[in-house]
Amino acid sequence: MMAKKNYRNFKILLGDDRSEHATAAVALLEDLPFPSGANITVFRAVAPTQAADLLLIEDAINQTCKRLRNKGLHAEPELLLGFPTEKFLKYAEEQKPDLIIIGAKGLRATVGILLGGVAQQVVEYAPCPVLVVRAPYNGLRDVMLVTDGSTSSQQAVQFLGKLPLPERTRLWVMNVLPPSLIPMMTVITPMGNVPIDAQDSKESVARRAMEEKEGQALVESTCKALLSMGKPAEVILKRGDAATEIMAAVKEKNIDLLISGSRGHSPIRSWMMGSVSRKLVHYSGCSVLVIRNVKPG
Repeated sequence: MMAKKNYRNFKILLGDDRSEHATAAVALLEDLPFPSGANITVFRAVAPTQAADLLLIEDAINQTCKRLRNKGLHAEPELLLGFPTEKFLKYAEEQKPDLIIIGAKGLRATVGILLGGVAQQVVEYAPCPVLVVRAPYNGLRDVMLVTDGSTSSQQAVQFLGKLPLPERTRLWVMNVLPPSLIPMMTVITPMGNVPIDAQDSKESVARRAMEEKEGQALVESTCKALLSMGKPAEVILKRGDAATEIMAAVKEKNIDLLISGSRGHSPIRSWMMGSVSRKLVHYSGCSVLVIRNVKPG
């Protein structure tokens, strides 16, 4: 657990529109044993069409603040008039929180979508780690960190090491090796040139063995780093499509919270996040913490 002195100026920006997912976000925040030094801003932006409901909305976020204060946390409301995504991101840029917590979908989310418009924009463009919470929330029992050794993954390890988790939370560290390629080579026969599967060639076997050795070393070194910060973890090493294997592990282990860096080793930058991170936020089915731009300290 992070030393209490490090939370003296730790700032959390909590989006609260009283939706099912925002309520789950509040409940998850209550379960994180932050010491009283953490500062929480309960944020709500009201679109011009909702101005008539301003007093009711103000009362609602004050109720959330009261609920958090009853847990011993320092919480203050922030209610602004304007379009939610624009106001939320601008506020985050100005206030520079250490962590944003937001529900996966808001009150006006289209039926059937997996991630609401505000949450999608925030997780793409926020200047700090973003925790996207999905309802129903039933507590934090199993948490999984995915790593590929990239700078973003290393930041995720450090952030997780300092993040206070409920007692008895089970922690997993997962790495996914690249899919086995099936190279073809041509053999000359009396019947002509015949392509054959060369997957079991000496070169392919050696390459896969090296990948497995490096992957195992990565997850073990990650577990060692987390253990030094008081967080023992178990290892998962798979091979295949990264997003597919991670989502399968989420289902198999009943993961409540998935933690990922915002970008992997790939040199291709699609929007602001890597494609794997984006798939996990949209489709993993659990809450996801995306790590980027961690403040030093």
